[in-house]
Amino acid sequence: MDAVPIWAQILGLVLLLLVSGFFSISETAMMALSRYRIRHLASAGNRRATLVLNLLEQTERLLGVILLGNNLVNTATSALAATFAIHYFGESQYALAIASTAVAFAIIIFAELTPKVIGATYPERIALLIAPVLRLLTIVMSPVVWVTNLVVKRLLRLMRVPEKPGESAISAEELRSIVLEGGNFIPQKHKSILLNLFGLEEISVEDVMTPRAQIEALNLAVPVEEIVHQLTTCYHNKLPVYEGEINRVVGILHVRKAMALFNHEEELTVDHFRQLLTPPYFIPQDTGVFTQLQYFQENHERLGIIVDEYGEVQGLVTLEDIIEEMIGEFTTSMPGASRADGFAWDERGECLLEGATPLREINKHLGLDLPLDGPKTLNGLLLEELRDIPEANVSVKMKGCVVETVQSQGQAIKVVKLIRT
Repeated sequence: MDAVPIWAQILGLVLLLLVSGFFSISETAMMALSRYRIRHLASAGNRRATLVLNLLEQTERLLGVILLGNNLVNTATSALAATFAIHYFGESQYALAIASTAVAFAIIIFAELTPKVIGATYPERIALLIAPVLRLLTIVMSPVVWVTNLVVKRLLRLMRVPEKPGESAISAEELRSIVLEGGNFIPQKHKSILLNLFGLEEISVEDVMTPRAQIEALNLAVPVEEIVHQLTTCYHNKLPVYEGEINRVVGILHVRKAMALFNHEEELTVDHFRQLLTPPYFIPQDTGVFTQLQYFQENHERLGIIVDEYGEVQGLVTLEDIIEEMIGEFTTSMPGASRADGFAWDERGECLLEGATPLREINKHLGLDLPLDGPKTLNGLLLEELRDIPEANVSVKMKGCVVETVQSQGQAIKVVKLIRT
């Protein structure tokens, strides 16, 4: 030791700490790496990403190289520090204790904690940088790693521990979390669409339908003049057609085809319109939205009549309704209809809504948590809560707000005021 200058001895310790830090940062970066991101880079032609994937496919060998190298270097560092202490201070117990404590502290700070924090912060950048070095080490240390892994396998078999447990599939909730944590990597609009797509599994057509009371339909039991007037003033290109009452739906009428009849010189009758009808498409009210989207595609339909278990009409749903549930509202509303994105809290923390406003839209746009497992509209929620049709100025306290009835008409609550608490 006398032949080695003190600066070289200190430099040797520093180099050992750096090598130990390299193994620590490698372990954390490779294990914290997003394999989906690396697969994407590899498919785009990034050679280092391909090398990283190859290393990750041999996780057993990779961890063997990293852990073996790390422990060997740490052992060498402790041994070298003990040798320094004995050489300069003699075989003093205090000197050995102080040297061991100092080296342990240095290893924890400079070779373990700091490198691992950096590796966890920048896993992708570091993994791509160190992949060639790790590849070389796996080749050089393969004999030692093979022997070490062989012993480990025998121990695992004795303890009946599976060597390679099966990977569990990612659930929808885990995918949702991945999208939410995407940060700036995913544009806000794309993130919103993806989250809405996951939500389609949780809702039924009843949640997105146009309620029965708001359906614009054509009644063949009225005089032809009224039918013509309704067709010339309607705001839809397809209308459900019924006879007498809404539960007797007989077909769907394309308004554009019906307009062609107005050019005929002969007198129009109900039969002229009846001949243009296409068969109605009925949907059970508890059908999932995502399932119905597939049914629309398979059956080449764009509009369906929602019925309950007794066959009574509950509402109407279109392909556009489901698409809007995914990407947001984009169609033009008919005059007088309230748009879901047209309401918000005012400066006093109040919001005036129609009683027929869906609860899901209220929760989405006002940030509330009104219950969705029962009634679908604000009117239905109040009627269930009060068990009566209230007069004006009746208030109910609910989650995050006070609901006050403003106007009731007949058997429904028409206007409601929400007051944020």
